[in-house]
Amino acid sequence: MFDLDNTLHNATPHIFPQINTAMTQYLQSELGIDATAAGELRRHYWQRYGATLIGLMRHHGTDPRHFLWHTHQFPDLKRMLVREPRLRATLRRLPGRKFVFSNAPVHYSRAVLSALGISDLFECANHIRLARCIMVEDTLENLRTAKKLGMKTIWISRAARAPSYVDVRTASLMRLTRMLARLE
Repeated sequence: MFDLDNTLHNATPHIFPQINTAMTQYLQSELGIDATAAGELRRHYWQRYGATLIGLMRHHGTDPRHFLWHTHQFPDLKRMLVREPRLRATLRRLPGRKFVFSNAPVHYSRAVLSALGISDLFECANHIRLARCIMVEDTLENLRTAKKLGMKTIWISRAARAPSYVDVRTASLMRLTRMLARLE
């Protein structure tokens, strides 16, 4: 299982800033507030709930599909993507079935996989045995959960040390084929 943003591609330079701007604009438009108030409300909801959307749903009855659709529009997605040139070749060399696990909306996830030229390498997750899965992720919290569910874990990070629930740490997804041996 692969996380999408900041694992299969680098979303930090172009994608995440646009999502942040779109979320602030969404709050302005839907709640009738200025940019400063929207930014403060987003920070408050993030600190209290861990996500802007949860606060919007709880306090404003926001439809999550509407919010995610409007905050994940990228007409120039191919130009915005920061990709690893050898990504497709690396993924093809990996054994087993491949799945994307993301909190991003489906339309965005599919568009990113297509723009990366790797959508044909991934399947829909149906009736998978978690004990046979490896979660490849850049976020420690998600890896902690994956480990609790019985998965092996690979952390994509340049950090020097990894917590005990991380089975393998690698700085680059391109080194993944070499790292698999450590999980056996």
